Amino acid sequence: MEESLKRLFQERFGAPAGAFLPLPADGSNRRLVRLTGSGRSVIGAYGPDASENRAFLGFSRHFRAAGLPVPEILAERTEDGVYLEEDLGDTTLFQFLTARRGASIPQDVLAVYEKAVRLLPKFQVTGGKGLDYGLCYPRASFDRQSMLWDLNHFKYFFLRLAKVPFEEQALEDDFQRFADYLLEADRDYFLYRDFQSRNIMVRDGSPWFIDYQGGRKGALQYDIASLLYDAKADLPPEVRGRLLETYLDALSELVPLDRKKFKSLFQGFVLIRIMQAMGTYGLRGFFERKAHFLKSIPYAIHNLEQLLRESELPVPLPALGQVFRRLIASGVLRQFGGASLRLTVRVSSFSYLNGMPQDDKGHGGGFVFDCRGLPNPGKHAEYAPLTGMDAPVIAFLEAERDVKDFMEHVGALVERSVLKYQSRNFTDLMVSFGCTGGRHRSVYCAELLAKRLREKTGVAVELRHREQGDVPR
Repeated sequence: MEESLKRLFQERFGAPAGAFLPLPADGSNRRLVRLTGSGRSVIGAYGPDASENRAFLGFSRHFRAAGLPVPEILAERTEDGVYLEEDLGDTTLFQFLTARRGASIPQDVLAVYEKAVRLLPKFQVTGGKGLDYGLCYPRASFDRQSMLWDLNHFKYFFLRLAKVPFEEQALEDDFQRFADYLLEADRDYFLYRDFQSRNIMVRDGSPWFIDYQGGRKGALQYDIASLLYDAKADLPPEVRGRLLETYLDALSELVPLDRKKFKSLFQGFVLIRIMQAMGTYGLRGFFERKAHFLKSIPYAIHNLEQLLRESELPVPLPALGQVFRRLIASGVLRQFGGASLRLTVRVSSFSYLNGMPQDDKGHGGGFVFDCRGLPNPGKHAEYAPLTGMDAPVIAFLEAERDVKDFMEHVGALVERSVLKYQSRNFTDLMVSFGCTGGRHRSVYCAELLAKRLREKTGVAVELRHREQGDVPR
């Protein structure tokens, strides 16, 4: 490989390569190097798979001609499986994000993400026009067969190797139903296939795109799902929402767009992308013993948890839903690679008259505290129309020693669980306070605990008063 690339460099530039520096391997079997000489730097690649090489070279030339920011192909020797391409530098979008990330994502990083999602529709729509889909491998379309390959990739390389139990036939039946649902999407666009932060280079503040050789025809939702739910990038929900809207704005300039229909199918493509990625983590990490792939597992599980907390599965998938719940509940899988996930404590108040709250989207754990043994302001006429957020009720309860003692014990107990949950990379803890009407004591206690946790632990806290109709805040 080294001799072939050096010879190709000499032929292309009329001068020898002065340096030959191997670069970190990606998820494929390609080998990449940087060759320098005569004042220039290029990337040399050796690919043992001729079909993969043909796809990358053909797609690169097509996209470059369409004005899209992809590397220029400088030279190739097909018989040796080697080629030279433009050097886009060393900084991926993932590295750019990681180096600058603090409590929030900086504006310069968000600016690159926004440029990337605005360019994505040009790959999918305009870039797909006139593209030779005969170059695609192993299939020209992300069809039922491709979907089932991905789903079984998840089943055998992740679930089997991680020793997550499942019922074979029931899961296979769910896979078929899930594929039926995904096939409802229009699949007449270019699907980049691996549109994620490690395949976007950042040069002079702008994104450049690589590793689209697995592309084929497919649905629009898949690629934006890949970027927004890129595991270790761990984008916050509000950033995902903002970037999705930016993408849809750009897409609507190129094709007629029904946003409601797009979003109704979006969750399904997020799920299949997460499962495909987890299958790869299992293959590369558990089977091939490449430990860095295991580091993404806690983030992928966190993405699953967030997704399923926000909405139900798009179609009835009982066996797959059970598998997801087992993954979300696993403390072992959450601790791979020293990941440090952000814990959210969901604090709420409720009335026992309307039933206890159910933790459908978390780990099935947490606390329910009964406030009915505390002095009740609701028995006094002047407090009855008020809630535990009003100053007179707060003053009434603060004057009661029983309330103070109760909340000291509650606070100490919850804080201890917060520390344990953080050490095990659990990302969701539910704490509920109940009283007779869900207006006074439970509301006051929920408000007080939320304030204490925000001030003393720094965890994210969602606060909701169920009987007041509050949304989480």
